[in-house]
Amino acid sequence: MQPAATSRREQKKNLNDARVLTRQWRHNARRLRAPAPVSAPGKSRSVPEVADAADVAAASRRGRGRRDDRRPRDEEGGEELIEKLVHINRVSKTVKGGKRFGFAALVVVGDGKGRAGFGHGKAREVPEAISKATAAAKKAMIRVPLRDGRTLHHDGRGVFGAGNVTLRSAPAGTGIIAGGPMRAVFESLGVADVVTKSVGTSNPYNMIRATFEALGEQTSPKSVAQRRGKKVSHILGRRRSALAADVEALA
Repeated sequence: MQPAATSRREQKKNLNDARVLTRQWRHNARRLRAPAPVSAPGKSRSVPEVADAADVAAASRRGRGRRDDRRPRDEEGGEELIEKLVHINRVSKTVKGGKRFGFAALVVVGDGKGRAGFGHGKAREVPEAISKATAAAKKAMIRVPLRDGRTLHHDGRGVFGAGNVTLRSAPAGTGIIAGGPMRAVFESLGVADVVTKSVGTSNPYNMIRATFEALGEQTSPKSVAQRRGKKVSHILGRRRSALAADVEALA
């Protein structure tokens, strides 16, 4: 009985090794993308022909369940989106045959008119990872109210994990006082004047999420007036009086 059990274990091991080698060979064949030569009649298929068949199968699997023929509503309307590649790093996955290396990308997308979103994607190649992150960012876009189309209505603070950012509105001509991932967010959002400060981690993922947490809390005087049942001029008048009081206190 012992030899039979040993043979079954060996057969299972050989089958797993063959599967790993087949996957590695298919990956190398797809990267080569060599044209298939004409094979002589009566002979088996050559290696490039098998690689082409694997490419077709992989393409069909990638396209399954996706509707690539539908464009986003922004592109249908003729609006061009601003895409910013924030961060890209190499990742690895440990498998039985060794390590499989890939790439992870973090992308911010905006229309420059108050809408922005972020997304991340992972793939074996950099362009595919960027395309996945861009598609995820387009699906997660939010609208942020802007004052005069150039700055925020009020100050804000966002916290996500170890990320802690502070956003402040600024007068005209200030510019974007932000660095790293936060600058990409405001450039894609269409903000021209803003002052920011990050006092937490420098991890781009947490910084981006904290920034969007702060942007999600932004409100406009019109929405506040509707919620409180008052006029917009009343809300703006109280804000101007508060600013005047602050200026007098500083003087």
